[in-house]
Amino acid sequence: MSKQVLIISSSPRRGGNSDLLCDRFMAGALEAGHKVEKIFLPDYKINYCLGCGVCNTSHVCVQKDDMKPLLEKMVKAEVIVLATPVYFYSMDGQLKTFIDRTVPRYTEISDKDFYFILSAADTEKKNLSRTVEALRGFTEDCLDGAKEKKIIYGVGAWQKGEVKNTPAYFEAYEAGLKC
Repeated sequence: MSKQVLIISSSPRRGGNSDLLCDRFMAGALEAGHKVEKIFLPDYKINYCLGCGVCNTSHVCVQKDDMKPLLEKMVKAEVIVLATPVYFYSMDGQLKTFIDRTVPRYTEISDKDFYFILSAADTEKKNLSRTVEALRGFTEDCLDGAKEKKIIYGVGAWQKGEVKNTPAYFEAYEAGLKC
């Protein structure tokens, strides 16, 4: 059965390691017959959350940027991939800003399957646990019914493209096939 898959690539480098893993996931998902859309966050203007609280009752953000259509895509997706390079043992700023801006409609982003894609120069998966916990703070603690399906660890990839020589490159494709 075909699913609607939304891939959020927060890499600041098009073709960077986490972005390449997104492309591999997408290739697998497309081969499996799913409808896939990849969002490259640097292509969008997404402001920081103002913390004004207006969206708590209106479910609409007061800011006029590119976040509203992206939220609509999240609501409609059945599978969401959150991908980030790991900087100083946390997600990058683009993904954190994006997650913060889901507040107006986060209650509608429920019962979704989530995949996490992480890339890092560090060679130890266990050292990315802080990043995983930050992502889980969003999916487990804020989104009712969210299901974590798989984490793809692109470790040992510092220079652009090095992730192609890691097991994660193949794992991302396989995860896309099975999503």
